[in-house]
Amino acid sequence: MTRVAEEGAISDRRNATPADSATVQYRPGQKRSVNRGDSGFAGRAPWRTRSWPYMPANPPVGALFGRESERRRLGDFVDSVREGGGAMLVRGEAGIGKSALLLDTAAIATARGMQILRTAGVESETHMPFAGLHQVLLPLRTEIEGLPVPQRDALGAAFGLTDARVPDPFLIALATLNLLGEAATRSPVLLLAEDVHWLDRASTDVLAFVARRLNSEPIVLLAAIRDGFPSPLDGAGLQELHLDRLDDTAATALLDAYSPTQRPTVRTRLLQEAAGNPLALIELPIAAETQDGKGPLPPGWLPLTTRLEQTFTARMSGLPPILRTMLLVAALNDSTALSETLDATALITGVPVTADDLALAVTVRLVDVHEAGVSFRHPLMRSAIYQGASISQRHAVHAALADILIGRPDRRLWHRAASTPRPDESIAAELETVAKSVRRRGDLLSAVAALEHAVRLSENFAQRCERLVRAAEYAAEMGRRDIVVRLLGEGEQSQLSAQQRARIVWIRETFEDGIRDDSAAAHSLADLAESMAAQGDVDLAMKLLTSASLRCFWAHADERSRRRVVTVAESLPVDDLDGRLLTVLAFAAPIERGQVVIERLRHLAAHPTGDRPAARLLGSSALMVGAFDLSEEFCAASQPALRAQGRLSLLARDLGAQAWSAARLADLSVAIPAAEEAARLACETSQPLMYAIAQASGAVLAALRGEQDRVESLAVAAEQVALPIGARPVLATVQLARGLAALGEGRYADAFDHLRRMHDPGDPAFHLALRCFSIAELADAAVHSGQSRAIAGIIEELEAVAVTTPSPSLHADLRYARAVLADDAAAEPFFDAALGADLRRWPFVRARTQLAYGEWLRRQRRTAESRAPLRMARETFDALGVIPWSERARQELRASGESSRSRSSEARDVLSAQELQIAQMAADGLTNREIGEKLYLSHRTVSSHLYRIFPKLGITSRSALGTALRVSA
Repeated sequence: MTRVAEEGAISDRRNATPADSATVQYRPGQKRSVNRGDSGFAGRAPWRTRSWPYMPANPPVGALFGRESERRRLGDFVDSVREGGGAMLVRGEAGIGKSALLLDTAAIATARGMQILRTAGVESETHMPFAGLHQVLLPLRTEIEGLPVPQRDALGAAFGLTDARVPDPFLIALATLNLLGEAATRSPVLLLAEDVHWLDRASTDVLAFVARRLNSEPIVLLAAIRDGFPSPLDGAGLQELHLDRLDDTAATALLDAYSPTQRPTVRTRLLQEAAGNPLALIELPIAAETQDGKGPLPPGWLPLTTRLEQTFTARMSGLPPILRTMLLVAALNDSTALSETLDATALITGVPVTADDLALAVTVRLVDVHEAGVSFRHPLMRSAIYQGASISQRHAVHAALADILIGRPDRRLWHRAASTPRPDESIAAELETVAKSVRRRGDLLSAVAALEHAVRLSENFAQRCERLVRAAEYAAEMGRRDIVVRLLGEGEQSQLSAQQRARIVWIRETFEDGIRDDSAAAHSLADLAESMAAQGDVDLAMKLLTSASLRCFWAHADERSRRRVVTVAESLPVDDLDGRLLTVLAFAAPIERGQVVIERLRHLAAHPTGDRPAARLLGSSALMVGAFDLSEEFCAASQPALRAQGRLSLLARDLGAQAWSAARLADLSVAIPAAEEAARLACETSQPLMYAIAQASGAVLAALRGEQDRVESLAVAAEQVALPIGARPVLATVQLARGLAALGEGRYADAFDHLRRMHDPGDPAFHLALRCFSIAELADAAVHSGQSRAIAGIIEELEAVAVTTPSPSLHADLRYARAVLADDAAAEPFFDAALGADLRRWPFVRARTQLAYGEWLRRQRRTAESRAPLRMARETFDALGVIPWSERARQELRASGESSRSRSSEARDVLSAQELQIAQMAADGLTNREIGEKLYLSHRTVSSHLYRIFPKLGITSRSALGTALRVSA
């Protein structure tokens, strides 16, 4: 929903004026006169003249019972902030004391001079994107102007301060991280997030992003989550503190502190019923007292949360009718503004109401009333009041709230929708308009919520179906599988049009990522795409064909299905240079359409259009046809725009393609940081397949570096994701990594076994395209293990493939294979052909051929001649950092009678992947802040990395980075 500017943004509940807490008598629309009194209450006080059977005792100030170890742990956690920040989840059942512990920790932090920032989830605000984030950043609002322009604009759009499109949430998250970081320069920050299970998803995603990046910041985050509620924070790898129920001693002490006058029999019963839950120990005595200790408490077999809700409901029954109405209004309102509670209640009851009418609810500890408004003491109280009301009562409250919110059209519309018991096309149409508006601003979650309400209120069946499908599309765009599944389940019960059913098919495919070894699925997707194109929906047809081509890539589609996908794609009225078309051709038919794709890619590389986002598709297409140099180029070209826009999901895919291509080129300076960042972002954006392929690429790089233990750990991590779903590209890359590792150690028979699997159609590691890019390694392993004849059929098959496609990698590998597999007497012309090819952009391929040629020359007793190619190979391998191949070249040189100096240590030997990336950017002249913006880190984190990088490289200044990296390279 649209939010208003400045301090009024998100909702009135955080910005109620002092007059809102004055106790005055008024009717809706009547001008109020303020009469302030003692403790904020004045005027008539009917609750003072009636007897209330239970007045709870006041507990010892600041008392926490049975939480000594938890307090120590949280205190130590807060104290560690000066060495580096972090985040911790505090978990437990409802009423277990999460909020009390957070409050206690806040007191500790305040005593340490820390700044406290807070947010708390409210169930009625879960549909309001960034509502929780607004709470956190409101005290820092004056500092937003100091952020870099893209980040400042991102927060402005998120909070409704501008009409600009809301950008990708990760740009908002980076802005939040930097804003918090700036605040922490004045004093360390404790960020408290209560009831995270009720925070809006957008805010929770931002908190998860921030939580992962606090190691170098003087910031600690404590987030309280109720058991049984999933959260984006679950996958952030954070510390956890789980709160158990109190032991008997602590439970008894707590009960005695709050209810010291209980009779022994009632006391024993309460301890048994509460079972160590602090909230139950406080609240159940109230129910017991109202029954004079004799009436039944809620049955013990019910869940404790249910029993507590029932005690709150029972407590409501003894309250005056007007007060019950006020509490229901407060429970259903998406704001805690006291003025709104009073206005709506007066409208419903038709009698004057004042804040005094809430005093009894304060006395019995149901709510707190303060200048900011009305808040429930515990979320279960709000839930109990909601559950205890009839549907007609809820409708009446929503209708009243809609009537008083004339000046807040967005909120008013939501309450109008909630107040309507039957379809209302006028409201549905308004909700659809709101959905379109917020969708244009990028607020997809609000768009989905608006469309779901519109679906419920639609009178026209066709419009209802269209709204339902569009809501599912928006949810899919957010990556919210849970919402998509629910909406599509509802949609399948409806009589959708053919086009709507086709859209649903595509929505499902976006979550499949092409996985399922099912050729028929690719074929049927192509048929459906053809049908949609015939109806004029070419865009949907292209989406369906992209999904079909992904099935061809991830699984093992048969030739007939792949041909069908290509035929339909090439029949569509789209430009020959359309990146979507090239992607479909490259993924569905990398061999059959290899020539077409490569020619068009080369044209686009020579004539860039400036459409950098499309370059991501071109980079992946180039990889599929073995044009790794072009793939690197296109991937690099697309990254600045993806980073600037915060599109980290697409960036992870782009980096994954770049890492794969750069690894095959042995361009480790590019591949190592790309693979590491791809894996990190894929994890952060919940893309398990992208994570697996990045891990597999990392295994290839570790093999090239000779890091044998790391090869296997990364390979196993990739296989754990890929094996259960048969993700062939991942499994093929894993076998390539293991084959390379075995080659590097001279275990040629093992290398042959690993690499041979990529060419066996019956093996899960077989992949139609990727097998074409491992021929050189397979030939090497076969020659050195005496199995040359065993691959004759494979070589013959791929020679035929090479006639169809000009794939640079395939042709380079075949030139190498012809040379090393030839009889010694006939090999030289093949080596001449391999070395005579244009390999300027393929230095590893050239050096590998030089090494094999030098080995052949030495076997021919042409020792003197062998030294030059061996020397060139060694120097190239040293420069590339492929250590096993460097050592192999040195051994050959020593055998030829020439010694070699030891290989010098290099940056890749001592720096982590992220440190290498930061060092490269700093050497290129980027500031810490600019590096942070590109890598989605705070500039302080970048500074901490550089602090560790300098001594590792033996330098003392930033200006020496370039030289250190060049020398090591």
